Amino acid sequence: MNLNLTQKNALVCGSSAGIGKASAIELAQMGATITLIARNEEKLKAVLSQLSTEQDQEHDYLVADFSKPGELKEKLLNTTLQKNYHILINNTGGPKGGAAYAAEVAEFENAFRMHLVCNQILVQSVVPGMELDGYGRIINIISTSVKQPIEGLGVSNTIRGAVANWSKTLSTELGPKGITVNNVLPGFTATDRLADIVANASRKMNKTEDEAIAFMKKLVPARRFAQPEEVANAVAFLASPAAGYINGINLPVDGGRTKSL
Repeated sequence: MNLNLTQKNALVCGSSAGIGKASAIELAQMGATITLIARNEEKLKAVLSQLSTEQDQEHDYLVADFSKPGELKEKLLNTTLQKNYHILINNTGGPKGGAAYAAEVAEFENAFRMHLVCNQILVQSVVPGMELDGYGRIINIISTSVKQPIEGLGVSNTIRGAVANWSKTLSTELGPKGITVNNVLPGFTATDRLADIVANASRKMNKTEDEAIAFMKKLVPARRFAQPEEVANAVAFLASPAAGYINGINLPVDGGRTKSL
């Protein structure tokens, strides 16, 4: 099985922590040269120091705030002029919790900008280089909510669904160019985002956080939460040459929690 990413350049969003960080580390171990993207420069520097350089990769990072798409576009222009990217990992922190009907219009607009609009800017920035080099992998880290909406995450459910359909459309448009577009759908994963979900569940259930965690784990056939590295393994496989004929899919990495096919 060909999992070698030597001489491939990867742009990994949200890579200062959690699944994004784990994905960047895994891709680097497979030989890719990584450009990290997030808004916290100190955290980016810390992750940069953890990336493998066994194959003489020269990793770098880009500080960008996804709430400012125009700024992101300007910074990407300079970055993509310097080298072609073969792998794009779209990954952005989810919107805050709450019911859809209670959300302010601004919450939907902001989430749409941070997720779909920024994803579009990123794709348009890297696809010409992918097409030129004959290798492209676009992987969107979304949520199992695109298959089964999650209670209490109204804005997130809405925006994640939009991103999933955008991605499926792109997969048919870019497939003839040798570029695949796939979604990874994490379930409960041990990240800062999960800590917020646990805290919200605890308040709603009027139980301690430990009791909320125990309840949530019972919803998962594997009876545990995922580690970020386990989601990163799926991301890395889809980025590899071995996954060249996998295109336009939603891949849950959730221990079997999602009940739909």
